[in-house]
Amino acid sequence: MAKRIVFATGNEGKMREIREILGDLDIEIISMKEAGVNPDIVEDGTTYEENAMIKARAVAKLLPEDIVMADDSGLEVDYMDKAPGIYSSRFMGVDTPYSEKNAEILKRLKGVPDEKRTARFVCAIACVLPSGEERHVRGVIEGRIDYEIRGVNGFGYDPIFYVPEYGRTTAELSEEEKNRISHRGRALALMKEELGDI
Repeated sequence: MAKRIVFATGNEGKMREIREILGDLDIEIISMKEAGVNPDIVEDGTTYEENAMIKARAVAKLLPEDIVMADDSGLEVDYMDKAPGIYSSRFMGVDTPYSEKNAEILKRLKGVPDEKRTARFVCAIACVLPSGEERHVRGVIEGRIDYEIRGVNGFGYDPIFYVPEYGRTTAELSEEEKNRISHRGRALALMKEELGDI
């Protein structure tokens, strides 16, 4: 039985969410950075699932005794033909701050009415078990692009993603609310069910 779950990310915000959601699994959860591995991974898949599996397999090769998970997520803006999609983290360049990426999306949707501002966050999580077995799940949250940058919680595109049921952006939700309804929260909950029989 694996003694820990290694998540193929170096993103602290993401790790905080993951530990929060999977916290009751009674197994150590660490990032690949904390596990001391940092493989050079080329995410050349054409779907979230493919990219997540590429990352999980690369780390699992180096840590065969651990349960390895990886996620790939993105923001799909319908008015922009579902861009940035799988290129969300690379939109306008990897090193471009999200404040600029968010401002650019708001600029592209200037004057666009509510009903055409529909968007969603998608998260695919891939898992490679020590046995070599592979599993994957997908979580989605529907919403729309707000008219301004709002909120300081969360990260990435959270300040422009408006959730109608809550009347707030995901960056204005509490951590608990966001983990309950977010794409990553939903995908992790599904993965938790998948791991229940292991």
